[in-house]
Amino acid sequence: MLQFIKDLEPHVVGIHAIGEVTKEDMERVLLPRIDELVARQGEINYLLVLETDVSNWTAGAWWDDIKMGLKNFTKWNKIAVVSDQKGVQWFTNAFTYFVPGKSKGFALNQLDEAIAFVTAKEEESVEAK
Repeated sequence: MLQFIKDLEPHVVGIHAIGEVTKEDMERVLLPRIDELVARQGEINYLLVLETDVSNWTAGAWWDDIKMGLKNFTKWNKIAVVSDQKGVQWFTNAFTYFVPGKSKGFALNQLDEAIAFVTAKEEESVEAK
Protein backbone atom coordinates (compact mmCIF):
# COMPACT_ATOMS: atom_id res chain seq x y z
CA MET A 1 0.00 0.00 0.00
CA LEU A 2 1.18 3.51 -0.80
CA GLN A 3 0.27 6.41 1.43
CA PHE A 4 0.88 10.09 0.77
CA ILE A 5 3.12 11.71 3.42
CA LYS A 6 1.62 14.98 4.59
CA ASP A 7 3.48 17.86 6.25
CA LEU A 8 6.32 18.05 3.74
CA GLU A 9 7.32 21.17 1.85
CA PRO A 10 5.06 21.77 -1.18
CA HIS A 11 7.95 21.16 -3.59
CA VAL A 12 8.34 17.55 -2.35
CA VAL A 13 6.21 14.45 -2.94
CA GLY A 14 6.52 11.98 -0.08
CA ILE A 15 5.25 8.40 -0.24
CA HIS A 16 5.21 5.71 2.46
CA ALA A 17 5.18 2.11 1.19
CA ILE A 18 3.99 -0.70 3.45
CA GLY A 19 2.76 -4.20 2.72
CA GLU A 20 1.94 -5.07 -0.88
CA VAL A 21 2.28 -2.29 -3.46
CA THR A 22 0.05 -2.69 -6.52
CA LYS A 23 -0.49 -1.03 -9.88
CA GLU A 24 -3.67 0.48 -8.41
CA ASP A 25 -1.65 2.05 -5.57
CA MET A 26 0.68 3.60 -8.12
CA GLU A 27 -2.20 4.95 -10.22
CA ARG A 28 -4.22 6.21 -7.26
CA VAL A 29 -1.49 7.64 -4.99
CA LEU A 30 1.92 8.20 -6.61
CA LEU A 31 1.42 8.99 -10.28
CA PRO A 32 -1.14 11.81 -9.80
CA ARG A 33 1.10 13.49 -7.21
CA ILE A 34 4.16 13.29 -9.46
CA ASP A 35 2.22 14.60 -12.47
CA GLU A 36 0.86 17.49 -10.39
CA LEU A 37 4.33 18.35 -9.06
CA VAL A 38 5.87 18.36 -12.55
CA ALA A 39 3.04 20.52 -13.90
CA ARG A 40 3.44 22.98 -11.02
CA GLN A 41 7.22 23.30 -10.82
CA GLY A 42 8.81 21.35 -13.67
CA GLU A 43 10.99 19.17 -11.44
CA ILE A 44 10.60 16.31 -8.98
CA ASN A 45 11.78 16.12 -5.40
CA TYR A 46 10.75 12.68 -4.16
CA LEU A 47 10.88 10.99 -0.77
CA LEU A 48 10.07 7.28 -0.56
CA VAL A 49 9.89 5.64 2.86
CA LEU A 50 10.08 1.96 2.04
CA GLU A 51 8.90 -0.13 4.99
CA THR A 52 8.18 -3.20 2.89
CA ASP A 53 10.40 -5.55 0.96
CA VAL A 54 10.84 -4.73 -2.71
CA SER A 55 9.51 -8.21 -3.47
CA ASN A 56 6.11 -6.97 -2.22
CA TRP A 57 5.77 -4.73 -5.30
CA THR A 58 3.60 -6.38 -7.94
CA ALA A 59 4.76 -6.56 -11.56
CA GLY A 60 2.20 -3.88 -12.46
CA ALA A 61 3.54 -1.55 -9.76
CA TRP A 62 7.12 -2.03 -11.01
CA TRP A 63 6.04 -1.40 -14.59
CA ASP A 64 4.27 1.85 -13.61
CA ASP A 65 7.34 2.90 -11.61
CA ILE A 66 9.62 2.33 -14.60
CA LYS A 67 7.26 4.20 -16.96
CA MET A 68 7.05 7.13 -14.50
CA GLY A 69 10.84 7.28 -14.26
CA LEU A 70 11.35 7.30 -18.00
CA LYS A 71 8.50 9.73 -18.70
CA ASN A 72 10.01 12.22 -16.25
CA PHE A 73 13.67 11.36 -16.86
CA THR A 74 14.86 14.98 -17.17
CA LYS A 75 12.65 16.22 -14.33
CA TRP A 76 14.28 14.37 -11.40
CA ASN A 77 15.90 16.87 -9.04
CA LYS A 78 16.27 15.00 -5.74
CA ILE A 79 15.36 11.47 -4.72
CA ALA A 80 15.62 10.20 -1.14
CA VAL A 81 14.76 6.57 -0.43
CA VAL A 82 14.54 5.52 3.20
CA SER A 83 14.83 1.78 3.84
CA ASP A 84 16.69 -0.66 6.05
CA GLN A 85 17.31 -2.85 2.99
CA LYS A 86 21.01 -2.29 2.21
CA GLY A 87 20.52 -3.21 -1.46
CA VAL A 88 17.88 -0.50 -1.82
CA GLN A 89 20.18 2.08 -0.21
CA TRP A 90 23.06 1.05 -2.48
CA PHE A 91 20.91 1.15 -5.62
CA THR A 92 19.54 4.58 -4.67
CA ASN A 93 23.05 5.94 -4.17
CA ALA A 94 24.17 4.48 -7.52
CA PHE A 95 21.07 5.84 -9.27
CA THR A 96 22.51 9.37 -8.98
CA TYR A 97 24.92 8.44 -11.80
CA PHE A 98 22.04 7.59 -14.14
CA VAL A 99 19.61 10.49 -13.65
CA PRO A 100 20.17 14.22 -14.00
CA GLY A 101 19.36 14.93 -10.33
CA LYS A 102 20.72 13.73 -7.01
CA SER A 103 19.71 10.44 -5.43
CA LYS A 104 20.57 9.22 -1.95
CA GLY A 105 19.64 6.22 0.20
CA PHE A 106 19.03 6.46 3.93
CA ALA A 107 18.31 3.99 6.75
CA LEU A 108 14.93 4.20 8.49
CA ASN A 109 16.55 5.82 11.54
CA GLN A 110 17.82 8.60 9.22
CA LEU A 111 14.36 9.79 8.13
CA ASP A 112 14.96 13.35 9.39
CA GLU A 113 18.20 13.52 7.37
CA ALA A 114 16.39 12.24 4.28
CA ILE A 115 13.70 14.89 4.65
CA ALA A 116 16.35 17.60 5.07
CA PHE A 117 18.18 16.35 1.95
CA VAL A 118 15.13 16.20 -0.31
CA THR A 119 13.57 19.47 0.88
CA ALA A 120 16.73 21.62 0.81
CA LYS A 121 16.76 23.93 -2.17
CA GLU A 122 20.06 24.32 -4.03
CA GLU A 123 20.84 27.74 -2.63
CA GLU A 124 20.32 26.32 0.90
CA SER A 125 22.56 23.34 0.10
CA VAL A 126 25.33 25.60 -1.20
CA GLU A 127 25.14 27.88 1.86
CA ALA A 128 25.34 24.91 4.21
CA LYS A 129 28.70 23.78 2.78
